[in-house]
Amino acid sequence: MRIGIDCRTILNPKRGERAGVGHYSYYLVKTLLAKDKKNSYVLFFDYRFQDTREFEQSNVTIRYFPFSQYKKFLPFSYSHMLIAAFLAREKLDVYHSPANVIPYGYRGSSIVTVHDLAIYKHPGWFPRGQKFSVSVLVPRSLNRAKRIIAVSGSTRKDIVRLFDEPQEKIRVIHEGVLSEQSSMTDIEIRKKHDIDGPYLLYVGTIEPRKNLALLVSAYGALISKNPRMAKYRLVLAGHKGWKSDDVFKTIKKLKLESQVRYLDYVSHEDKIALLSHATCFVFPTLYEGFGLPVLEAMNVGAPVITSNIASLPEITGQAALLVNPRSEKSLAAALKKMLSSSSVRKRFSLKGREQAKQFTWTKCASETLSVYREVGGKTRAASVRKQK
Repeated sequence: MRIGIDCRTILNPKRGERAGVGHYSYYLVKTLLAKDKKNSYVLFFDYRFQDTREFEQSNVTIRYFPFSQYKKFLPFSYSHMLIAAFLAREKLDVYHSPANVIPYGYRGSSIVTVHDLAIYKHPGWFPRGQKFSVSVLVPRSLNRAKRIIAVSGSTRKDIVRLFDEPQEKIRVIHEGVLSEQSSMTDIEIRKKHDIDGPYLLYVGTIEPRKNLALLVSAYGALISKNPRMAKYRLVLAGHKGWKSDDVFKTIKKLKLESQVRYLDYVSHEDKIALLSHATCFVFPTLYEGFGLPVLEAMNVGAPVITSNIASLPEITGQAALLVNPRSEKSLAAALKKMLSSSSVRKRFSLKGREQAKQFTWTKCASETLSVYREVGGKTRAASVRKQK
């Protein structure tokens, strides 16, 4: 088979860029290339990713989309038609878009991965300006795709409910997590980020859907009623996203400036160290298509408190303390339970490590390759029939 994969979403892990769809695209492609030497792969990049040497091998062709550096100057439809024509020229058996959207006008056999449909369920969480993509591109892409990969069963349900796509067209393939541990000690990582004591940790973008204002309020209520627990700092790590002000206003309103430490974005290495030494990881999100931060936390043994909604129960199983993310009381009670007992923390730590073993990139790549064969095999058979 000749398999094309859109690699424009790939970030550069060597520069510390490992997040979201870029994380998925990078590790899926790397694992597929290590595993599959039989099929031919065409990897499509744009001008932002110049050093492709780590992807080069005998069964790989590297292509750069034309005029990608001038995309912002081109009419939307024109840029999409250019890409569709460029893809058609490659005569692919299957084309995989890892990021929700297939180029408008592309008529070849395609697969699309859907990570997150929060914008359809909660549009108020997002800035305006994505109307065409939301109302036209994504629905059209899902409709035209031969198969849809959903990163969780929860996301598959959302696809069926929101877009009326048949369930049998959708394959649930979970993301993976690397088996890694930090070489930094607790003292080293706390000193580096000026954290003066044990800490609770959140990692992710600072934005409304992550529900951090409620986390700050629940934490404030906890230490107000249990002063001895004030020794645990609350550490928030991640870029400030859209409408992040509410979180910092809540910190100021509750006079928690000395208790809450905001680190902004941290490198992958520092993130793993912070997770490894956290007293617990807290992720009270209001919606997740998958929930990679929770999986990463479980993988290094951090006891996890997270939401009982969307994909989180599916990813955590019995290995996390689940809470109602709309209830400050529920979250405060969970924090108290976790911080009050080292045996509870140890139990969730052990369960988390075991649960995380189910999610590997090898498994993700194997299941994805099966979908490629399912779609690409039919494409090749149809091509042979036409030639006859």
